[in-house]
Amino acid sequence: MALVDLSPLLQLLLVGAAAATPLLGWTLWRQRWAEPRDRLAALTVLTVFLTFDLVLFGAFTRLTDSGLGCPDWPGCYGHSSPIGARAAIEAEQAVMPTGPVTHGKAWIEMVHRYLATGVGALIVALLALRWRWRSALDEGPGGLRWAGLTLLWVLAQGAFGALTVTMKLFPAIVTAHLLGGVGLLALLAAQGAQLAPLAAAGMPHRWRPSQRRAAALLLGLVVFQVALGGWTSTNYAVLACSEFPRCQGSWWPAMNFSEGFSVWRPLGLTAAGEPISFAALTAIHYMHRLYAYALLLLLWGMAFWLYRTDREPRLAKGLALLGLWQLLTGLSNVVLGWPLLAAVAHTGGAAALVALLAFHLARPEPQFASARSAALHPSNLPA
Repeated sequence: MALVDLSPLLQLLLVGAAAATPLLGWTLWRQRWAEPRDRLAALTVLTVFLTFDLVLFGAFTRLTDSGLGCPDWPGCYGHSSPIGARAAIEAEQAVMPTGPVTHGKAWIEMVHRYLATGVGALIVALLALRWRWRSALDEGPGGLRWAGLTLLWVLAQGAFGALTVTMKLFPAIVTAHLLGGVGLLALLAAQGAQLAPLAAAGMPHRWRPSQRRAAALLLGLVVFQVALGGWTSTNYAVLACSEFPRCQGSWWPAMNFSEGFSVWRPLGLTAAGEPISFAALTAIHYMHRLYAYALLLLLWGMAFWLYRTDREPRLAKGLALLGLWQLLTGLSNVVLGWPLLAAVAHTGGAAALVALLAFHLARPEPQFASARSAALHPSNLPA
C-alpha cells in the first residue's frame, strides 16, 4: 500500500467544497444587504468557528488513537471514504481488533480530513472575496497579503497532516501540526478583528503601550506552552505523574530531560532507536506542569492589570476565566486518569487563549476606528 496516493484527492476536495458551499451561501445570503466589510467579517467569524472546531476534532482524533485509522493520505486505502475501504479495514481489524485501524477510527480520521478541506475551501473563498471587494474595503494590499498568507498556511497544514500519517505519528511532526492549527486560528482571529464592525472596533478603551507589549509577550508564552502540551500529549506522558501537586510522591522526581526533549525521534523511542525511559516521560510531563504554574500567574496578573487600569476589560475577564478553565481541565487530566472530555477541553482552552490574545492585539486602535467611521458617515460621502 502506498502511503501517499493522490488518486482520491479530487474527490476529497469536492467533499470539502460541498461541505463549505452551503455554509458560505447561507452566511452571504444572511448578510446580503450588508456592506462588503460586514459580509467578509461574518464569513471570517464562521471560518474562525470551524477552525476552532477543527483544532478540537484534531485533538479528539489524536486522543482516540485514530491518527492512523487510515494509514495512507489523503484518502483511506486509496478511497475517498472508509466505505470504499471496507475490505481493507476489516482485514486489518481482524488482525488487531482494537486498532490502530478500525472502522470507527477510520471514520474519525476521515471526518477530520473532510473538516480540514472544508476550512480550506472557506479560506479560498475569503481570499477570492477580498480580491473582489478590494475597492470597497479600501484597506490597501495588507488585507490581501494576510488572506494569501492564510491560504499558504492552510496548505502547509495539509502537508503536515500528510507527514503525521506517513511518518507514523512522529512526535515532532504531530506537535508541529497542532501548533499549525493554533497558528491558523490566530491568523483568522486577527483578520476578524481588523474587519470587526466599527462600533466594536472603536470601544472606548485602548492599550497602554506597555500593556500591548506585555500582551504580545504573553501570546508568545502561551504558544510555547501549547507546544509543551502537545509534546506531552503526543509522547503519551500525561499519566507519568498521576497525583497533584507532587509527582510520584516527590516534589522533584527522577527525570531525564535530555532524552525527553530529544526532538527528532520516533514515537516511544529514543534517537538511538531504544525504548524511551519512564524518567524521560516524567521530565516531559513535569516541565509542562511547572511552566503552567508560571504562565497561570502571568495570565491572572495580566488580567488584574488590565482590569484595574480599566483597559481592555473583555480581555481581562477572558484571560481570568480561561486561566481557571485550563487549571481545572489540566488537574482533571492528572487526577482522573486523562479522560477524553477533559483532554479535549484542555486543548480547546489553549486554542481559545491564543485566539483571544490574537484578536485583541490585532484590533484597530480606537482613534483609527473613529477616523474610519467619520470618513464613512453619510454626511461625509460625496454626492
